[in-house]
Amino acid sequence: MGQVRQPDQDKHPIITAIGLMSGTSMDGIDAALIETDGQSINRFGPVVHTPYDELFRLQLRALLGRKPDQAPAWDETIKALTEKHAAAVQQLLDENDLAPGDIDIIGFHGHTVLHQPDAGKTYQIGDGALLARLTGIAVVNDLRQADMAAGGQGAPLAPLYHCALADEIEKPLAVLNVGGVANVTWIGNGDAILAFDTGPGNALIDDWVQQTIQQPYDTGGRLARSGTVNQDVLSTLLSHPYFKQEPPKSLDRLDFSIDASTGLSPEDGAATLTALTAEAVRKSCAFFPAQPKRWLVCGGGRHNETLMDLLTDALNVPVEPVEAVGWMGDALEAQAFGFFAVRSLYGLALTVPGTTGVSAPTTGGVLHKV
Repeated sequence: MGQVRQPDQDKHPIITAIGLMSGTSMDGIDAALIETDGQSINRFGPVVHTPYDELFRLQLRALLGRKPDQAPAWDETIKALTEKHAAAVQQLLDENDLAPGDIDIIGFHGHTVLHQPDAGKTYQIGDGALLARLTGIAVVNDLRQADMAAGGQGAPLAPLYHCALADEIEKPLAVLNVGGVANVTWIGNGDAILAFDTGPGNALIDDWVQQTIQQPYDTGGRLARSGTVNQDVLSTLLSHPYFKQEPPKSLDRLDFSIDASTGLSPEDGAATLTALTAEAVRKSCAFFPAQPKRWLVCGGGRHNETLMDLLTDALNVPVEPVEAVGWMGDALEAQAFGFFAVRSLYGLALTVPGTTGVSAPTTGGVLHKV
């Protein structure tokens, strides 16, 4: 457990930030503008999504699970990734008649290719100095390293942003982000917070659909809805020791695979892997100090109607997309990294013991000036 706010914080000026996110689903880059003082959000600004082409997606996938000395195209991919992020920033500026001088800071998450917190390693590729030069805007990146150096998992990183958004919503509340990996933020009364990865999110479903019917994802969960859950395969997947491990805990995208589903029809495999994501979320409830009165879902998984129905059945309380409370579900993680860039500038914590297991509230990030 941990507390959200630090006592006796001074108020800081509200500034304008662009946050950038390249998620584990590898679909592309989200760029979002927010105005914030690092504690509350003054205004949500415009957002853009720029998809990766299939060739770059394959190039990026080739780095998953690898370290710099294991990937011949490491530097080439980092440069290409950074250039694509710069193009996303330029698109956001162009579409909204903005100039680099209108933006105070960019929060650049990069792309996670390896996350092994128990070994003290996490790699979010991307060149912050190059991005600052290409955009003409100061950049904060490397947002996880300080947390890991202080004994944290380095993930999940968005929970304090969830808390800022949820300040006036009834508690206990759970905010579930279903990206490639799914993570939950439990927010209690008195600013208590607990966060961790629940298990696979969309990654296994996407991998399965790509392998079996050559589509990037299961649109609306329709393939899963037409199949039947294979209980033996589901049981095998749920026997993974991760689900019994006490938080703090976090996952790499490759910690689970679709191998157990080999031999199933495309429909049954999709149904089984979708059930895995929902059941992993249900199991996460065992770690909460009190059960949430409501779940708000962000990330691409909220567009999967089959998954949302399974979550509603499993959790027995309202399960809604974050748009139900006026949040921007497709932009939320990008917004979070703009928020954290501002917090980094002001020396505010990005993580607390309840979010990553870090020893004390910890700031982080590396600033690259223009």
